[in-house]
Amino acid sequence: MGAVAVTAAAIPALVTAAGPAGGAAVANTAAPAAAGAPTAPPPPVTILTNGASRRDGDLFISPYNTGTTYASGPEILSPQGKVIWFKPVPAGEEAADFRTQTYDGRPVLTWWQGTGLGGLSAGTDYIYNDHYQQIAQVNAGNGYSADGHEFLITPWNTALILAYTTTTANLTSIGGPADQTVINGSVQEVDIKTGRVLFQWNSADHVPYGESEQPLPASASTPWDWFHINAVHLASDGNLLIDARDTWTTYKVSLRTGQILWQLGGKDSSFTEQAAPGQVLDSAGEIFAWQHDPEQVGPNTFTFFDNDSSGTPLLSYSRAVTVRLNYRTRVATLVASDAQPEGLSAPSQGDAQTTRDADLVVGWGALPYFSEFSPAGQLLFNAEFPAGVNTYRAYQLPWPSRSWRGHR
Repeated sequence: MGAVAVTAAAIPALVTAAGPAGGAAVANTAAPAAAGAPTAPPPPVTILTNGASRRDGDLFISPYNTGTTYASGPEILSPQGKVIWFKPVPAGEEAADFRTQTYDGRPVLTWWQGTGLGGLSAGTDYIYNDHYQQIAQVNAGNGYSADGHEFLITPWNTALILAYTTTTANLTSIGGPADQTVINGSVQEVDIKTGRVLFQWNSADHVPYGESEQPLPASASTPWDWFHINAVHLASDGNLLIDARDTWTTYKVSLRTGQILWQLGGKDSSFTEQAAPGQVLDSAGEIFAWQHDPEQVGPNTFTFFDNDSSGTPLLSYSRAVTVRLNYRTRVATLVASDAQPEGLSAPSQGDAQTTRDADLVVGWGALPYFSEFSPAGQLLFNAEFPAGVNTYRAYQLPWPSRSWRGHR
C-alpha cells in the first residue's frame, strides 16, 4: 500500500516535573505538577509499509523535536498509527526509553524525562500505573543524576539506571594530557521503594581508557566522552550486559562483583568475529561499531542495534544484527541482519527489540523512522516522522489496561 499520513490532535495530559538531581536516590510517589494543555501537537506519523505484521501489541515511542512545531513526550500508537496516549513534556526537556514493564506484579508505563540526553544528562525516571497515574519516581544516588539511555525494572523490583559523571584522568600512557577531563559511565541498581543504591559500577574502574575509539579532544579541559554508556540489560543468568558506544564493546558484567566476564567487540574482544555466508562485517572488520541495545534472545544468541557510524560510516547503512557466540571456541558469528529500509546511516541512538512472536522492532535512532521485520527478514512495517523528529528507542508491546483500551 502507499504511504499513509496519520495525524491526531494532542491529548491533554499532566506534565511531569523532574525530581532532585543529587544526594541520595529518592523514591517518590507524589503526583507531578500540573500544567495547561500543550500548544503544539505530537508529530504525525506516515506509514510507509504496512504488511502482514502480527502486531504483538502497540507501539511505544518518545518522539523528540528540537523545534516548536511539535510537542515531545512519551506516546502510545496503535498499529495503524493512531495516537492512543501522549504526554507532552515541558519545552527544553525530552522523554526517552518509554515502554511497558512489570512492577510489583503489575503492568506499568516507564520512561526517563530530563535534559541533555547524549551528553551530561540530568533527569528522573517515572513509573505510571495502568490508569496513567504516577506511582513512583526513581533518581540516581550518591550525588549522580539519572541518564536517559536506560530505565530497566528487574524481576525483583529494583531499577537498573545509568549515569554520566566527570572527573580528571592522567592519560599520558595513551598519548594524552596528565589532567584530561573525562566523562565516565556508571550503572546503579536502586531499590525503587527506598531509593537505596544496592550496586554501583563505574567504567573507569574496569575498562582502560585506551579501549576508546573516540579521539581525544584538542583541549584537556574539554570533556572526553571516552566510554558513552548507553544500555544495561539482564543476561539470561542474571548478570549484566553493559554497552559502551565509544569503545565499540558490549561487556558482560557480574552483578555480584562488578567483574567483566567477557566482552564483545572493540580493541580487546574476548571473541574472534566472523560473518556467516550472506552477511558482512563493516570496513573495520567488526560486527558492529558505535552500537546500542544488546539483548540476549537465546542461550548463545544476542541482538544489537548497529549504528556503524558516529558521523563517518564504517558501513553505508545502519542495521539490526543477530550474533551467535561460541563460548568454547570464543568465536562470534554474525548470523542475520536487517538493514535500514531507506539505506540510511544513523549516527546516534537506536534499538532492536524482539517481540513475543520473534519479530524484530527497530527504532532507527537519530533517523526519523521505526520498523518491524519478520524472523526471515521481511519488512512488515515502516513508519516515518517529519524531518527533525526522532525517537531514541521504539518498542512494540502489549498493554492490557482497560482504561487504555477505552481510548481506542
